[in-house]
Amino acid sequence: MTTPSGLSPAQGAAPLLPALLDGLDSALFALDTTGRVTHWNRQAERLLGWPRDDAVGRPGLGGWAVRDCDTTDVHNRLASAARQQPGVRVPQEFPLLRQDGVRLLVRGSAVAYTDADGRPAGVWCAFGEARARQGAERDAALAAALLGDSPWAVLVVDPDLRTVSVNARACAALGLPAADLLGEPVAESFRGGVEELGSALEHALAGQAPDGPVDLWLTPRDADEDAFADPVHAAGGLGEPPRRCLQSGFLRLAATGGRGEGSAPLGVAWLFEDVTRSRQGSQEAARRRFRDSQLARAARAAAECADPLEAAVLHLHFALTGFAEHALLDVRAPATGALVRTAEVPGAFGAPASATRGVPVRYRPGHPAPQALDGGVPVRATGGLGRSGWAVDHRWPKDAEHALCVVLRSGGRSLGVVTFLRAGGRRPFGRDDVAFGEDVALRVAAAVDLSLRGGGA
Repeated sequence: MTTPSGLSPAQGAAPLLPALLDGLDSALFALDTTGRVTHWNRQAERLLGWPRDDAVGRPGLGGWAVRDCDTTDVHNRLASAARQQPGVRVPQEFPLLRQDGVRLLVRGSAVAYTDADGRPAGVWCAFGEARARQGAERDAALAAALLGDSPWAVLVVDPDLRTVSVNARACAALGLPAADLLGEPVAESFRGGVEELGSALEHALAGQAPDGPVDLWLTPRDADEDAFADPVHAAGGLGEPPRRCLQSGFLRLAATGGRGEGSAPLGVAWLFEDVTRSRQGSQEAARRRFRDSQLARAARAAAECADPLEAAVLHLHFALTGFAEHALLDVRAPATGALVRTAEVPGAFGAPASATRGVPVRYRPGHPAPQALDGGVPVRATGGLGRSGWAVDHRWPKDAEHALCVVLRSGGRSLGVVTFLRAGGRRPFGRDDVAFGEDVALRVAAAVDLSLRGGGA
C-alpha cells in the first residue's frame, strides 16, 4: 500500500511529524529510553535559544539545557513520568537553561509514549514559560469570574455584534433569559437606545472605545409591562416603556499576540451596571431645584403686578419653562358655572381685564378639564400615536399630545382649571409633574380669587 504521492506510509509520515511539532503553540522536546534528545520543536528553539541541530542527539539535558545542580531533579521528574501509563499527563515545573545562560522556570506536562510494538519508547514534554502560563491561567480565571460571579453584568458580542456570551447578572439586569440573547444580534434585545449602543460597540471594535464609563439609556425588548407603573424605572408617564440607565464600559477583544491596531478583533465585552435609581434620583433632584427656582422667580415678578389676573398669567409663563409647551386658564363663571377661556400661555389672549370676560369653552362630555373640576383631582391624558385629531377634538393646540388638567382651589371653592399641554416627542406627565402643576395651580388660584373678588388697582 502506498500514499497518493507514491511513498510508503512510513516515508509519508517522516516529514509530517516535524511539521506537526513545529505547528504547536507549546515548546516541546522528547527523550528516548536512554535519555537522548529525539525531538526539539521550533517553539523550544524560540523559548530557550538552542537550535534543533544542536539539541537533537544530545545524551540528556544536563550541562546545556539544565544546570548541573538541577540535572538530577529534572532527570528524576522525567523518569517518573516515563514510568506512568502511556498518555497520562504528569504536570511538571522545573528550571531550564537558555543558550545565553539565563535560568528559566518552565511549566508543562510530561507524557510517556510507546513504539509501534507497544514497548516503552521514551517521554515527551510540552512546556512554556511559567510566568506566561500563569498569565494565561489568570486571564482564563478572570474571564470565568467575569462571566460567573462578577459584580458587573457582562455581555460579549462577536464582530457581527451577535451575542456570544452573557452572565447571569446581565440576564437579570435586562430581564431576558440567556436563551433569548445568545446568537441573536444585540440590537434585537432592545426597543430603545439601540443607535447609541450600536455606535459604542462599533467604535470599540475599531479600537476607539470610550476612555471611561458612559451612561446608556436603553429599553429592554421584553421588559415586564408591570414596570410601567414603577416610578423608579418608568419615567412617570402613561404607557411609557420602562428605560434602564446602564453605566457601561467596552473592551475590545483581540487574539493573543495580535494586539496591534491592524489585528482583527474577536469581539467586544460590554460591562455594565444598572444605575437607573441613582440617575433618576439625581435628575429628579435637579428638576425640583429648577422648578422651585421658577416658582420663587414667578412670586417675585407677580408681586410687582397691580392686576391679580396679570400675576396669574405670569405664574403660568414661568411654569412653562422646561415643563410644557402650552398652558390654558379656564375660570368658572360665577353666574352660569361654565368654564371661560381666560388666558393662553403663550397665546393671543394675554391678560384680559376680567377673569369672567373671556371666551366660553364648550367642552364635550368626558373631557379631562371638566373631569378635573368635578372630581377636584388632577387628570392626565395622552393622545398617543395615530390620533391626529385628538388635540383638535379636545379644543387644544394641534401639536398637543399630553395633557395635565389641575383644578384651581381657593377659599374652599373650585374656581376653574389650568391645563398644561406637551407636544409630541415629550414624555407624558408623571407624578412629579402633577405635584409641580398643583403648586403652580395654588398660586394661580390665589390670584384668580383676588381678581374675582375685585382686587387690584
